[in-house]
Amino acid sequence: MKTAVAPGAQLLDVPTPIPPRDGALVKIKSVSICGTDFHVYSWDAWAQGRVKPPVTMGHEWAGEVVKVGPECQSLKVGDYVSGESHKVCGHCLQCRTGQGHVCQNTKIFGVDVNGCFAEYFAVPEASVIHNAPRVPPEIACMQDPLGNAVHAALAGDIIGKSVAVLGCGPIGLFAIAVCRAVGAGPVFASDTTEYRLDLARALGADTLARVTDDDIEQMVKGTTGGQGVDVVLEMSGAPVAIQQAMRLARPGGRVSLMGIPSRAVSLDIAEDVIFKGLTVQGIVGRRLYDTWYTMKALLASGKLDVSPILTHKLPFEEFRAGMDLMRSGQCGKVVLTL
Repeated sequence: MKTAVAPGAQLLDVPTPIPPRDGALVKIKSVSICGTDFHVYSWDAWAQGRVKPPVTMGHEWAGEVVKVGPECQSLKVGDYVSGESHKVCGHCLQCRTGQGHVCQNTKIFGVDVNGCFAEYFAVPEASVIHNAPRVPPEIACMQDPLGNAVHAALAGDIIGKSVAVLGCGPIGLFAIAVCRAVGAGPVFASDTTEYRLDLARALGADTLARVTDDDIEQMVKGTTGGQGVDVVLEMSGAPVAIQQAMRLARPGGRVSLMGIPSRAVSLDIAEDVIFKGLTVQGIVGRRLYDTWYTMKALLASGKLDVSPILTHKLPFEEFRAGMDLMRSGQCGKVVLTL
């Protein structure tokens, strides 16, 4: 089978794997490119310190089960499926208490173990979710990052709440779509590029702020009577945006942090957190598997439309062109089809 292998992102022919005893062999239909994949593709300092090559890249996928292992119970040949990127241990304190998304022994497909940038993917049964037939593979393969947005947006009450989304990369854009699907509003969105803000507008954001030109704090104050928004979803990881998130939230509001800063961030804890009575949450991954079932229901209902975020669809063999799009920033999600 053809597979994209790190380092060097080589497109190689390798033997087709066999399904694990407790899992399945999936024929891949679509995969999407994640920022993590771009780090591995670029073989930057993080990738060099984390990835032990050779490793098949990728962790966002949709496909069809073509073979099952002898101990697999919930999957059968022909099932249309996607899966969780975190391979959790199932026996640590976190896994046993419903917090598997922060499993102490997590391995990530495409980083720590072989992933899905291949014609066939051998995956444990515990990592697989069935897809609704109405959801096409090019959308179903994006559920892993969509789940990040669902987790962040729905980590507290959001119906009828005002929301600011800081950072309109793919997960920030997904968050805007989720907020709209469940009845939040108004929704503010900020980013550094017009391209991403145009996508935010297409997904239903009410007020757009270009970081270099506009003052989102004044925009929020003017719309909310000086109160601030009920919920801030910080998706950029920029230190200035994290600091701004605390100021944008109204007293008693919620700030959910998902963007990962590249350095330590200084905060005025007293004035911007304690005296405002904020709820501040660290968001990582997807709650296993609550988030997946919520996301699956939203997609199947037709109320959650994330199609505008899929800006480029390429044949798998052109994955280097997909990585170039990631580098340029002039894209939403890039999907590769097999």
